[in-house]
Amino acid sequence: MWEKDININEVKEIRTRTTVYFGVGAIKKFDDIARVLKEKGIDKVIVMSGRNAYKATGAWDYVEKALKDNGIGYVNYAEVTPNPTTDHVNDAAKLAKEFGAKGVIAIGGGSPTDAGKSVAILLEYPEKTAEDIYDFTFAPDKAAPIVSINLTHGTGTETNRFAVVTNLKKNFKPAIAYDCIYPMFAIDDPQLMTKLSPKQTRYVSIDAVNHVVEAATSAVASPYSISLAKEVIELVAKYLPKALENPEDLEARYFLAYAAMMGGVSFDNGLLHYTHALEHPLSAVKPELSHGLGLAILLPAVIKTIYKDKPHVLADILAPIAHDLKGEPSEAEKAGKLVQDWLFSVGVTEKLEDEGLTDIEKLTDLVFTTPSLEGLVQIGPSGCGREVVKEIYQNSVKPM
Repeated sequence: MWEKDININEVKEIRTRTTVYFGVGAIKKFDDIARVLKEKGIDKVIVMSGRNAYKATGAWDYVEKALKDNGIGYVNYAEVTPNPTTDHVNDAAKLAKEFGAKGVIAIGGGSPTDAGKSVAILLEYPEKTAEDIYDFTFAPDKAAPIVSINLTHGTGTETNRFAVVTNLKKNFKPAIAYDCIYPMFAIDDPQLMTKLSPKQTRYVSIDAVNHVVEAATSAVASPYSISLAKEVIELVAKYLPKALENPEDLEARYFLAYAAMMGGVSFDNGLLHYTHALEHPLSAVKPELSHGLGLAILLPAVIKTIYKDKPHVLADILAPIAHDLKGEPSEAEKAGKLVQDWLFSVGVTEKLEDEGLTDIEKLTDLVFTTPSLEGLVQIGPSGCGREVVKEIYQNSVKPM
């Protein structure tokens, strides 16, 4: 019950590798951020966003005023979509270079921030393209400063070194991880998240759960990533139903945002494995598929597969959503079904057949041909063979 002692209107400064301003009203701290940027000689920036949310949430009112008040010029690339593409990144980078941008402000969910991180790299490597980044033809060690204003509670990208961008021509959706793309500052303000639709609310929260399940069970998991996982799943189990019941519930949004931020830190340490490696081909083949929905479709099958290898960790961290697990390897199928039951209880019932994604061989091929994804599979707890991947996909075609 520690949450009851938290004043959600008191903005906290949380230091990871990124300084995060966290709490209701945190958007007002952007004026301080703008002053720091100007002091560092950053007098022009590119603002990365989708078409509507950055304005509809009210975030842009604060950002635009602070940029103007501090004499920082800006150009806005407002074409970022969910599952951003290399075309988005290249177009935005061209705009940024022509304008003379020295920094990146991302406003939105994970997509604007991931695309913004990629643009920040290209500002330091103007001869390169987004395809060079995501085909891994070079490893950047510098990027322009990044500020992430987060409008969802799921991604965690506002506080870690990861980014994901899709190459539509190849159906590749790789992930990168470089120290140079930690945002300098981030803002997590729950009042900017109340306009999320019920579907978005579900999907982003499920993304956070997947982050920590993987980070707690990977080959490089640590006590830190496991302890963060316990807290994240407990908070999502408690506050997701409240946010669905009342989207304006700032307390619910606060603790879901906190869970998501912790999830980002957790997988920055424990990394990711099967669920994300297998989801990326889904939304690469079908870009309109929400990343969080793809993860929800796969999660029960992943739990069933990995439970025998990590029964004690999973029984512990899943307790808020999968009761009465004893940590015995023989409970694998039960664990998968309990997680599926929880997903159904929060309104997510879709499986691969519902999304028309049943070509298991093609999806499996993409896991092993998309740059970076095989590396995630290799740190999964149940082996890195093709059969493990196929089994998870096959068990995700229909409900258990």
